[in-house]
Amino acid sequence: MTTLSKNATRPIEINSTKYFAYCGIGGILACGTTHFGMTPIDMLKCRMQVDPKAYHGIFSGIRKVASTKGLSGLYLGGTATFIGYSLQGMGKYGFYEYFKYAYGQVVGQDRAQRHKTLLYLSASASAEFLADIMLCPLETIKVRMQTAAPGTSVGGFASTLGGIRVAEGLRGFYKGIGPLWLRQIPYTMVKFASFENIVEAIYSRVLQRPKSQLSKPQQLGVTFAAGYLAGIMCAVVSHPADTVVSKLNSRGEGQTTVSSILKDLGFRGLWAGLLPRIFMIGTLTATQWLIFDAFKVRTGLPTTGGDGSHKR
Repeated sequence: MTTLSKNATRPIEINSTKYFAYCGIGGILACGTTHFGMTPIDMLKCRMQVDPKAYHGIFSGIRKVASTKGLSGLYLGGTATFIGYSLQGMGKYGFYEYFKYAYGQVVGQDRAQRHKTLLYLSASASAEFLADIMLCPLETIKVRMQTAAPGTSVGGFASTLGGIRVAEGLRGFYKGIGPLWLRQIPYTMVKFASFENIVEAIYSRVLQRPKSQLSKPQQLGVTFAAGYLAGIMCAVVSHPADTVVSKLNSRGEGQTTVSSILKDLGFRGLWAGLLPRIFMIGTLTATQWLIFDAFKVRTGLPTTGGDGSHKR
């Protein structure tokens, strides 16, 4: 009994297989739940991008959908969102910690310290590349459901999945992978690199106190603030590609190409729906980091950043 008790409370070794697995679990909790909660905003953002004449603003759009489709209309595509972003979150956070450690080992601790932002950027890009392979089929299903033409019958998750499979095959689920990478990889690079640097700046320049002198709730407050600032930057950087993904996935096989979408939209059209996306991504990113770090604290792990964690 004593041996079991000691093993049960044994700390998780940083950069062990168990550590990376726990980061993946934290990513599932952080991304799956938050993206599902933001489904109404995401659905409206997609419709503003695809049909800006019919949807002019956040609140008027929500009222319009709620008045005709009710609560279920606001959460259209919610199942695909939850599954897809849970898988993506597992890959994003788990692989980020793994690649941050692995690349640091390759270049050596001194170089990793001197070029830490480059380390964050390369680790997050590698992690997102893999995570998007898991996300893309679910993202296609979600956008197809959320951007169905007015007056058409919108099927559920299973019927939409089956319809794409029958009509377009595997290619139909992955036709948006290129624009998705263009959207998500820069987004994640900014999300992780800016977050890590903002956290460090808050401790060293704003609070002027080492992380170890703050309580865990105070550290989580730093996490949330840094996450929101990073989220705003993410939304702006990745928005044009997000607009293209929404347009591309809203149409069937062979109906459009990336080049034709860019030509039709023009520069101004690429930024349609930016304000709701800033609100969505800022809130989303801050909450994700908060959930992820709260999970780490709950399991006896340190919060992310601000303590030279890339060295470990």
